[in-house]
Amino acid sequence: MNALSQAIAQRRVLVCVGAGGVGKTTVAATLALLSAVEGKRSLVCTIDPARRLANSLGLKELGNEESPIPPKLLEEAGLPPRAEVRAMMLDIKKSWDETIGRFAPPEARERILQNRYYQTLSTTLAGSQEYIALDKLWQLRHQRDYQMIVLDTPPTTHALDFLDAPNRILDFLDNDAARWLLLPALKASKVGFKLFSFGGNFAAKTLSRLTGTQLLADLADFMFAISGMYAGFNERAKGVRDMLASSETSFVLVTTPSAQRLAETVRFHALLRENRMDVAAVVVNRVHPPVPEEARAEASSQPPALKAKLEQTFLEAAALAAHDRAAIASLTKQVSPTPLVEVPRFDLDVHDVMGLAKLGGHLLGRAVRSA
Repeated sequence: MNALSQAIAQRRVLVCVGAGGVGKTTVAATLALLSAVEGKRSLVCTIDPARRLANSLGLKELGNEESPIPPKLLEEAGLPPRAEVRAMMLDIKKSWDETIGRFAPPEARERILQNRYYQTLSTTLAGSQEYIALDKLWQLRHQRDYQMIVLDTPPTTHALDFLDAPNRILDFLDNDAARWLLLPALKASKVGFKLFSFGGNFAAKTLSRLTGTQLLADLADFMFAISGMYAGFNERAKGVRDMLASSETSFVLVTTPSAQRLAETVRFHALLRENRMDVAAVVVNRVHPPVPEEARAEASSQPPALKAKLEQTFLEAAALAAHDRAAIASLTKQVSPTPLVEVPRFDLDVHDVMGLAKLGGHLLGRAVRSA
């Protein structure tokens, strides 16, 4: 039983992290399928807006609600599930709106949802995607009966963007400087106040000239509307942090053998360990394999011109494989004792359940029967 087999057997939450374009979404989906094969009711929650994953799982589309994956597709791919497996694609804006509906008092909800500062918070603010993804994970973990949830996190090249997202959002919601500047407006406690009511607040008057009256008014209205919600957000953020550090949660770091990606992975791994979070494995995806000997033997019998071209191709392939082997050896030392799981570069992109089954065999370190 390799590291990922153990994680599937022993954990209830797997969080796939890493940069964009390394195959993280596909790995996350495969882990959820493998968990269902082992008899655990599973869910994969992805941030990836591409339709590719939905098509791979035999679904027309993925939305903010859990959709069951047809068992017949898995059986045909040699992955007969012993439990249900579902998939969903997190809608960041909708999930934020649901969070506001949960924490905000009824009389303030519509004001918040229409406020331009809330629009920034729920769409483009740094850490917004990461925060709501973790919040949704906490909600699914405690309000559903899944035995395994696999979260495909937003792509990031900086580990702190992910791990520090709850604190960053809390800082935004509890900005003491903004509250001081807008204190007269907050005390007015009404919509549509005029900036001349700021009285002697020189800083606020200066800001109004720089940013415009309406912009500052919107900020003051937003800060007042959320003023009673901080405790709820803070409590949920603490719950998220506890969940990530729990013995039921493990991280799966996904990367490729390129120098840039490996350096990011080492930093991310170090930060996870510093925060006492369990890393089940580092998945090194798209590793160039060595040239098969049978291919070399076949090339030797070809006409001279073709043989020369094939030999040049073999030299290039061997150089790529040697580079990857050296990179993996270096990575192994730097993330020890966390195990590495290698996945070779496939001839074709994974686009269906059969491809996910093939990937699953490499993730588990053993062959998975194909139809």
